[in-house]
Amino acid sequence: MPLPSVRATYAIGMRTRFRRITVREGMLLRGAAGWGEFSPFTDYAADESASWLRAALEAAELGWPAPRRDRIPVNVTVPAVGPARAHEVVTTSGGCTTAKVKVAEPGQSLGEEQARLEAVRDALGPGGKIRIDANAAWDRETALSRIPMLDRAAGGLEYAEQPCAQVSDLAALRRRLDVPIAADESIRRAADPLAVKRAEAADVVVLKVQPLGGVRACLELAEQVGLPVVVSSALETSVGIAAGLALAAALPELPYACGLATVHLLNQDVVAEPLLPVQGAIAVGRPQPEATLLAEVAAPADLAHSWQQRLDAVAAELERTS
Repeated sequence: MPLPSVRATYAIGMRTRFRRITVREGMLLRGAAGWGEFSPFTDYAADESASWLRAALEAAELGWPAPRRDRIPVNVTVPAVGPARAHEVVTTSGGCTTAKVKVAEPGQSLGEEQARLEAVRDALGPGGKIRIDANAAWDRETALSRIPMLDRAAGGLEYAEQPCAQVSDLAALRRRLDVPIAADESIRRAADPLAVKRAEAADVVVLKVQPLGGVRACLELAEQVGLPVVVSSALETSVGIAAGLALAAALPELPYACGLATVHLLNQDVVAEPLLPVQGAIAVGRPQPEATLLAEVAAPADLAHSWQQRLDAVAAELERTS
């Protein structure tokens, strides 16, 4: 599939350091079906970035399957911030009643994590749901020790997302802990994403459209895995979030709030009405970027050139492996 000729490269500052980055970079591509987003993180090589381009081309040239629902319940994402800021993030989240709280931040203590979770619980109230995300940072013994303590601090966890990197460790945690386990990196960065299913290593799977190659690819994977799905973002602009909403809207069942309320982590967006939650949900839609906003977030010339080179390299890799 040829690359769309209409492209825009962006560099947008983040409100809080997240995933160890302070500026989100990426490209937007416009094709026959609309705009798609190509924004693999800068440490991803061409082979891993190929699925991100596949998703962008699906959005730009093919569009997405018909939706089954028109509103998607979402969680608020709480970065590794202090308790006062964590409380504020939840109370200004647009009515979200589920929070995903980042833990295992380098340099932070267990006490800081507990204080963050206590603040989130206070902001949500007793009826809210809290999930944690360790981004595969713990070894098995650390996870076995920390998850019960964080469960108590949160007043009960909905699940713990990717506490360890290895599927075998996830399976062991699932057998030994009462807190459900969700798999993210073990799905989206795995050579064999179905290993999680075979090992009975997760109660929930987290699917992200760009890393997994598009909405249709995610729907197929969800059917193969046969576990409840949480659709999450990859820190995209509203162009990328629209693809996540399309996936969540097309799934046969959607038992959990999705992790798609992340545009607020960016200082700016490329659309006039960003895809943000109202009363805890985001309406399924596909807002279009505006020229003035694209100009405001346009990457400097040297960075735009670097992304163009990266796009060409990933396109060559995608063609080679297709």
